[in-house]
Amino acid sequence: MSFAYGHIAQRLFDTPLMYDERKAEAFLHGLGGRIAGNDVVIANPVGAIDHVAFETGRPSAGKLGDRTGRLYQAAGVLPFYVIDNVAIIPIEGSLVHKGGWVGSYSGQTSYQGLQTQIAAVRQAGRAGRIKGVAFEVDSFGGEVNGGFETAAAIAELSKEMPTISILTDYAYSAGYLLASQARQIIMPEFGGAGSIGVIILHADYSRALDGAGIKVTIVRAGKKKAEGNPYEPLSEELFARWEQQAETMRGKFAEVVAKGRRGKITKARALATEADAFEAEDALKLGLADAIGDPTAAFDAFVKAVNRS
Repeated sequence: MSFAYGHIAQRLFDTPLMYDERKAEAFLHGLGGRIAGNDVVIANPVGAIDHVAFETGRPSAGKLGDRTGRLYQAAGVLPFYVIDNVAIIPIEGSLVHKGGWVGSYSGQTSYQGLQTQIAAVRQAGRAGRIKGVAFEVDSFGGEVNGGFETAAAIAELSKEMPTISILTDYAYSAGYLLASQARQIIMPEFGGAGSIGVIILHADYSRALDGAGIKVTIVRAGKKKAEGNPYEPLSEELFARWEQQAETMRGKFAEVVAKGRRGKITKARALATEADAFEAEDALKLGLADAIGDPTAAFDAFVKAVNRS
């Protein structure tokens, strides 16, 4: 593995992700070989999908954090677009906990940046500068860490002012987790929503190394040290533990969706989707969305309704 891709590998493999599996597979097809240094064979492929983030031209929130938030505040600048008293916050591309270590070429939104924007919206709302928030969503998901905290921040915001999630294309996995916390969800006719689940990827290079005549020796102090490393097959015990961890996270995912979509979908029904991804008509029937419509028209209607009230 080249050093250049090491920081990506440690965030991609052996850690829970709220990512639609098709996007994860596409990522492995595109970068897997360069990360591993060998061809990557996917044992249980489901069909990779190519999805380019920021096709609408909106930039990533980036790594804002508390310091950047204070700088915006000191300068009197709002860290989001505002149109007729409505803030627009994009949730697009890969969702990451902190900053941009994958690189802007991949397209991403950081939870840290979203939390800064939400805090700024709440403050501007109390000052009478903002009357509502539109989240523009187009994401196949991302990391677990930071996702639930950001969803909670959106839920709190939705208690204070009108919010709407407008899907310009897709809201899958962590992307849907965040979208579900707005008061309304509007999606386009050929968009998608769902994938309420968790995925963990593990790379096993042991056979490839054997074939290349390379033997890796791991010296352990503590028998659990280096469990799940890519140079040995994944043990049944660790597989079971990760599977339980992912299932626990899926349960919380479904619970948060049910709270955000109260009266529209229950936790049990969310779990019953088995992390499937749904097209617009089915998403509407399941209660994953409130209406199917043109994103621009939905935004215009939201702006008018917010300013009337």
